[in-house]
Amino acid sequence: MHGRHRGIWIAGIWLAIALVNATQNVVGLRGEGVRRSMSYFFVYTALGWAVWAFATPLVLRMALRFPPVRRAGWRTWTAHLGVALAVGTAAAAWGNWLVILIRPWGPNNETRSFPAVVFGRLLSQLHLNLIVYAAILAIGHTIESRRRAAQLATQLAQAQLDRLRRQIEPHFLFNTLNAISGLVRDRRNDYAVGMIAGLSDLLRRVLQDEGRQQVPLAEEMEFLERYLEIQRTRFGKRLRVLVDVPTDLHTAQVPSLILQPLVENAVRHGIGQQVEGGTVRVSADRANGNLTLRIFNDGPPLINGWTAGIGISNSRARLTSLYGKEAALTVENCAGGGVESKVIVPYGTAPR
Repeated sequence: MHGRHRGIWIAGIWLAIALVNATQNVVGLRGEGVRRSMSYFFVYTALGWAVWAFATPLVLRMALRFPPVRRAGWRTWTAHLGVALAVGTAAAAWGNWLVILIRPWGPNNETRSFPAVVFGRLLSQLHLNLIVYAAILAIGHTIESRRRAAQLATQLAQAQLDRLRRQIEPHFLFNTLNAISGLVRDRRNDYAVGMIAGLSDLLRRVLQDEGRQQVPLAEEMEFLERYLEIQRTRFGKRLRVLVDVPTDLHTAQVPSLILQPLVENAVRHGIGQQVEGGTVRVSADRANGNLTLRIFNDGPPLINGWTAGIGISNSRARLTSLYGKEAALTVENCAGGGVESKVIVPYGTAPR
C-alpha cells in the first residue's frame, strides 16, 4: 500500500474509533444523569486518540524493523516496550493538556503538578496503551506477512512461467527447424518460408508477453492459432483442428501460455502417434463462476501408470500459485475414446 493511501486508511480508521468511543461515552454519561455540556466532552474524547493516530506509522515501522515473532529476542521486545511507553506518555500528556484547554468536566480544580498528573494518567492507562500498541503491531505484522506471501507467490508464478518458456522454446524450436529442413529438402520452399514467418511471430509474442501472468482468452487463442499454423504445416492433412470458443468469453482472463503446452501434448502424444493423424478440439465454457478450457484429441488412450510430463506439471504448479485450490488441471481418457485435458480457473474478465 502506498504511503498516501496508507495515511488515508490510518486516519479513517482512527477517526471512526474516536467517534465511536466519544459517542459511547457521551451516551453513557447521559444515561447516568450527568448534565454537563456533552459537546465539550465529545470533542475531548475524540481528540484524545490523536496521539495514537499519529503514532500508528511509527508502530508499523517498528513491526517491520522488529517483527514480533517467536524467535524475537529481548532486544525486540525491549524496543517495543520502550516505544509503547513513549507513546503512552505522549498520550497522557496530550490528554491532560486537553482537560486544561477544553475543561470537559467544568473548572479544573487539579492541585497536582502537570508531570504528576501525566504520570498518574500513564499508570491508570498502562494496560489500555499496551493493548492498543499490541493490536497495531499485530495488524501491521499480519499485513506485511501477507504482502510478502503474495510477493513470493507472484515471484514463484513468474519463475514457473519463465521455466515454461524455456521448455517450450528448445523443444518446439527443434521440431520446427527439423520440419523446415524437411520442407527445404523437398523443395517446398513456400511452405518453409511460411513456417519461418510463423515461428518468428510466435517467438515475438513469447517475448512481448514476458512478465504478464494473465492475458485475455482472445490473446491466448491468437497465440495458439499461430502455433497451430506451424503444426498444420508440419502435419498437413493429418492434423485437423476444431475450435469452439464463444466470443463472449474472449475477455476472460487466463494464465499466459496455458493452452500451448496442452495442445502440444495432444499433438505429440495423440495425433503424432497415428499414421492417419486425427483431430484436436479446443473449447471453452463458463459455469458456476468458473471458466473451463478443454483440449480433446482422438488419439490413443493414456496407458496405465501414465504420469504427467514437465510441461503439464509446471502448468499445474502455476495454476496453484495463481489461484490456489480454486483451479485445477486434469488429463484423462474419455469414455468414447480419445484424451481430454481440462483446465478450470475462476472466471474473471480483462479490464476495459
